[in-house]
Order: sequence, then C-alpha cells, then structure tokens
Amino acid sequence: MDSVYFTEEHQLFRESLKDFLQKEVVPHIEKWEKTGTIERFIWKKFGEMGFLGIRYPEVYGGLNLDLFYTVIFLEELQKIKSAGFAAAMWAHSYLAMTHLNAEGDERIKQDYLAPSIAGDKIGALCITEPFGGSDVAGMRTTAVKKGDKYIINGSKTFITNGVYGDYYVVAAKTSPELGNKGISMFLMDSNLKGISATKLDKLGWRASDTAEIAFDNVEIPVENLMGEEGKGFPYIMQHFALERLIMAINAHASAEYAIDYTIEYMSQREAFGKTIDKFQALRHTLVEHATEVEHCKVFNYAAVARLDKGEYVVKEATMAKLKSTKVADETIYSCLQMLGGYGYMEEYPLARLFRDSRLGPIGGGTSEILKEILAKMIIDKQNYKPAVK
Repeated sequence: MDSVYFTEEHQLFRESLKDFLQKEVVPHIEKWEKTGTIERFIWKKFGEMGFLGIRYPEVYGGLNLDLFYTVIFLEELQKIKSAGFAAAMWAHSYLAMTHLNAEGDERIKQDYLAPSIAGDKIGALCITEPFGGSDVAGMRTTAVKKGDKYIINGSKTFITNGVYGDYYVVAAKTSPELGNKGISMFLMDSNLKGISATKLDKLGWRASDTAEIAFDNVEIPVENLMGEEGKGFPYIMQHFALERLIMAINAHASAEYAIDYTIEYMSQREAFGKTIDKFQALRHTLVEHATEVEHCKVFNYAAVARLDKGEYVVKEATMAKLKSTKVADETIYSCLQMLGGYGYMEEYPLARLFRDSRLGPIGGGTSEILKEILAKMIIDKQNYKPAVK
C-alpha cells in the first residue's frame, strides 16, 4: 500500500518528521501532559521546519504539498504518546488555518495565515456551543453589524487552543431568523475586550488546552468578516470532510501504535513458562484487531486520494471517522487488557491511549450524528453537493 500512495519523497519526509519529533517533542511530552500547557517554542520549531504549512500556498510560507504529506504528519503525531499535543497541532493547522486560507482575504492571509505557518501565531476554530454540541445550525452566538463594526455575543465550548491561542475563527449568526442560512464566519484576536476563556478539565487529551469561551459585546471591524455574510454554514460543511478524515487517520494511527506496543510487550512478558504472545486467545484477538485497523487504513487512504483530487467525499469521510474511531476505541481497550495490571499503570502508554481514544467517537461530530447523516444519504437518498465551488 505504501507504494500506491507514498513516493520516496513521502518516505523521506516521514523519516525527517519522526527524527524531529523524537528530538524536539518527545522529551517534553510528560511535562506538557502534566501541566496542560504546550510551550510556545515548539510552535516556532514546527514552523521553521515547514510542518505547519504542509498544504498551504508557498506565497505565505507554505509547502503546497499533496494530502499524503498531511497523512504522514497526522500518523506520526499519534505515535509519541500524546493525542493532546497532536490535537493542538492539527487543530491549528487544519481547522483554524483551513478557514483562513479558504475564506480569508489577502490582508487576513498576510497578517494571520503567514504567521500561523511560521509558528508565530496560534489559532482556534470556534464553532461548537454549550447548548448545541453537534447541532451547528442551532448555535446562539450572534454578530450584529453596527456601522463599521460587528458586535459579537455568545459562547463556544470544547475549543482546542482556546486558552493560549492568539486568534479565533468564530461562527456566529448575523441573521438568526434564517437558521443555518444566517451564519457567518469572523476572525478576532483572542485578547480583545469582552472575551474570556476558561480552561476545561478533560479525561484525555491532557496536553492540549481546551476552553469554554464567552463573548460579551466584543467589537471587531467589518473587514474581519471572512467570506460572504450568511455563507458560514456552507463554509463549515465544506471543510467537514477533511476534519473527519483527519480524525479517522488519527484513529487508525493510534490503534496501530497500540498494537505495535502490545506485540512488543507480549514478546517479553512471560506467564506459565512462555511468553504471552504464544497464547492462542491473545494471538487471535490481536490479529482480529490488526485486520480491522488495516481495513480502516486502506479505506481512509482511498478517501484521502479522492479528496486530494478535488472530489467531494463527504459520505466516505463520514464513514471513515465513524468506523475508524470505533475500531480504535475497541482495539486500544483490548490492548490495555493484554497488559493486565500494567495496562492500568500511568507509566505504560496504554492508559493514556485508552483515555485519549474516547474522544474519537465524540469530537468532530458524534458517532450518533454521523450515523444519521449517513442514513439520510444511504436510506433517504439525499444527495449532498459541494456547498461552495
């Protein structure tokens, strides 16, 4: 499969990234997991290596590379024992920055996208709300135009990079009476008067900062409207395919890491006079999981290849996230069991992997929501089309 999707240049990139992560990131992971704060210096190092601009235009400092470089970036981040650190990086690069690149004007790209690629600014995408969850159209945050300003009021929650980020890409209703047709996208600095961010205490993803953010009469200039007024919902939907594929790739990569670690552990752990990788019950359980993970990876790669060609893969991306996050959750649960009591110990990676994997079926659209989206497409024959050409 590597020869189908990955060239020699891809493999060289993977080796370079792995080396960088081992030298620059891994020594700090335990500290960041304990403090919940990723120090600023690492963002700059990622920027200097070009890792934050993999898919963005060269004119803003990006590398303008195909999506399989992004796949490599995501996969390797899942193999350094901190899905929280990985989330902070990809939420910046592929959630906030995706909107800057797609809907931002030239000023926004120069002032925010370029510094984001360089690692000088950290961004957060603010869509989910305390009362809405996966119901994007039900958001309550409003943006009222007054003269040359918009006044923002409302709140967002579960926002990665929401505490320590420098700017927010915010979805708000400019015409609440129009429902999902009244949503617009805005850019704002995180230090503006009227913004308050509260750090949330999470089960997993401990290294990343996740916030609940309140907007109390926050004033931003009208030129900080991104794209057209009222087109926010289509913009958000347009980018969901990539977000779901990102979470699917994260899932298969973390499950692979769990399997590889468990196989190594089983080859050394002895019981009843032999290593436990010789016990049929464990062997057969592990290969069942490995088979399912491989199926997910093949499907995910195929969907990425189509997205990279510009195809609209909302169904496939939704399927990928739904299945891959479920498989990862089950695989990591089972791998922890194979370590016995040691799987329950924090010094072994399975305990953290177990906690981190639970976010997969929840974040970026719950599995229940994804099933209903797929039911509308498969059973009701609803045909979704690209919202923005």
